[in-house]
Amino acid sequence: MPETQKPLVILCAHSTDLLPLDLLSRVLPVRGRVQDGIRMVQSRGARGFQFSGTPKLFSFPASQLFIKCPFFPAEFSIVITFKIPQIAPEKSEFIFSLLEQESDELLLGIHLSQNKLHFLQKNNRRKNRVTFKAVDLDDNDWHTLVLAVTGWYTILTVDCGTPLELLLESPFPDNLDIVGSTFFIASRRRWSSLFSGLIRQLVLLPGSDATSQICPSSEPRLSTLSVPQAILHLPIKPSSADLPLLPYEAEVRVTAGGSPQCGHPQEGQLWLNTLKKGLFICDGMSWLTMLQVKEKLDYVEDHQDLLTYAETFDVEVFHIPSVGLFIATANRDSSHGSGIYKWTDGRFKRYQNISTYDAQAWQYFTVGKKKFLVVANCRSKEAGDPEQSVIYKWSSKKLKFIPYQTLNTYSARDWEAFNIGGETFLAVANHRQGERNHNIDSVIYKWNQDQQYFEVNQTIRTAGAYDWEFFTIGPYHFLVVANTFNGKSTVIDSIIYIWLGGTFQPYQSITTYGAIDWEVFQIENRVFLAVANSQMLTEEGKILYSINSSIYELSIASQTFLKFQDVQTNSALDWEYFTVGDDKFLVVANSFDGASYSLTSVIYRWQGYEGFIPVNRLSTNGCRDWEFFNTTDGSYLIYSSARATVSKVLKIKTN
Repeated sequence: MPETQKPLVILCAHSTDLLPLDLLSRVLPVRGRVQDGIRMVQSRGARGFQFSGTPKLFSFPASQLFIKCPFFPAEFSIVITFKIPQIAPEKSEFIFSLLEQESDELLLGIHLSQNKLHFLQKNNRRKNRVTFKAVDLDDNDWHTLVLAVTGWYTILTVDCGTPLELLLESPFPDNLDIVGSTFFIASRRRWSSLFSGLIRQLVLLPGSDATSQICPSSEPRLSTLSVPQAILHLPIKPSSADLPLLPYEAEVRVTAGGSPQCGHPQEGQLWLNTLKKGLFICDGMSWLTMLQVKEKLDYVEDHQDLLTYAETFDVEVFHIPSVGLFIATANRDSSHGSGIYKWTDGRFKRYQNISTYDAQAWQYFTVGKKKFLVVANCRSKEAGDPEQSVIYKWSSKKLKFIPYQTLNTYSARDWEAFNIGGETFLAVANHRQGERNHNIDSVIYKWNQDQQYFEVNQTIRTAGAYDWEFFTIGPYHFLVVANTFNGKSTVIDSIIYIWLGGTFQPYQSITTYGAIDWEVFQIENRVFLAVANSQMLTEEGKILYSINSSIYELSIASQTFLKFQDVQTNSALDWEYFTVGDDKFLVVANSFDGASYSLTSVIYRWQGYEGFIPVNRLSTNGCRDWEFFNTTDGSYLIYSSARATVSKVLKIKTN
């Protein structure tokens, strides 16, 4: 049991200067002692405590906190920072509970089940439960919650996001008697309710909502009100006679390049890579960089010719935890379909084939623990049939993607998946209906949590739409469309939309020239948007392919995007932003100059006030898409060709 600490006094009268009460610290061992069943674990760059012992070890009498007042405060908030892997559907785990005397009668408690958070409390002899659904907290990532209770209302704020408010069945009592009661941390006294994740912060703040004290935050998932000092500081050089504050387990692997296994059993393990001159830590899924010599891009070399069996319009790079790194290629030729490739022994190898119909793009996304791929099919399976794009779901049993939902689309060119307020959306860029009608609706779908499928949430009129790009600036969410052609000209406005009142509303128009792609990126506190302009077709019929693509920067003063730099391009079809060490780069897909598809695509490096300057020119053939990715062996670029049946994987050499 932890050493008895000095009681903290809570007055029954309302007070405006009540201090946070750190519940977690009260069950931690004092300096110089080790306690069975609790250990400190570092994961994803932060430390927390894991509980595995008898629940009674992590309990303390409420009288340690409430010595002059026998009642729980009528208004309060609870701040919790935790990380937990996926919870089984039938399981429920308590973060903390307050039990009546020596019985199992619950006075107060918070527990988690799959995709849900429950707040339980006793009011007179009645048990009340408030359930926040679809909060997706069991995703093996850190989250900070503020649960504020006042009168009839319970308000939940997750990671400094939009507050969720639910009505209690009856107002929280101002006479909840806690005499003889006991706090249990990470359980409800029973083994079956023991919390399986990590807890970093558990604080009770009487009298007020703690949200304003920790939000906004530069790290909303790790916002801090009161974190135990044990987590923040470890002894630097403990003597042999002086045990560390808490057991902290880390085993070091040393290799000259190849990465050791990183899974749940290796969580917290360190890896020293002598070849890359870096120190990494396993977060249970992948190796995270702790220290590494800064790399600089030296040159780019051929690494792999990837046979795609057809011209390829798009490459989607994604990682499935505990399975591996994949790419999906969107292929023109329907007879061969499109391929999914897995990174194996330093190469992409064909893993699965999916029937597609003039596929234009793939998008990988997740909804809770579900993993999806959606393809943008440009034409129908049979002439005269409706055009349909398909969402595929990853089967953890079959270890492949299987059809999940079919959506009617019109010459679909792109999908964009994004989350707002814990809800998942999918936007499709519908290019045209029939052969001539380009002025049609593109559609934004929303995930229906109850029905477990996507349904139409909003339609937006677009002009030959080719791409959607979602981004967030502070509390505001934006969606920008690349409008390509209105039936007469490619010199048209592309629109930036802002999320207001549950829908996207027009925010700013930017004149573009056959816009194919938008790329958003941030350098320090500056936000940029780069557009790939493919061609200038005027109403008089004149066509230019060698034109400027432009980079825009958000102006804080005008609250609009203003042109920052023009870049000469040849029918640009894609931008890709990436970093190597401290350097920032943009690579453009130059596809056609009016005479030839065999051109040089260019890598530009950020030079501050000079903007982006060319530093590398790469020979490409009908280049359609660029993607950047990292492996433990280095950094790579891959480009797809819309003119050949081979895509190229290039390795970035550093010095």
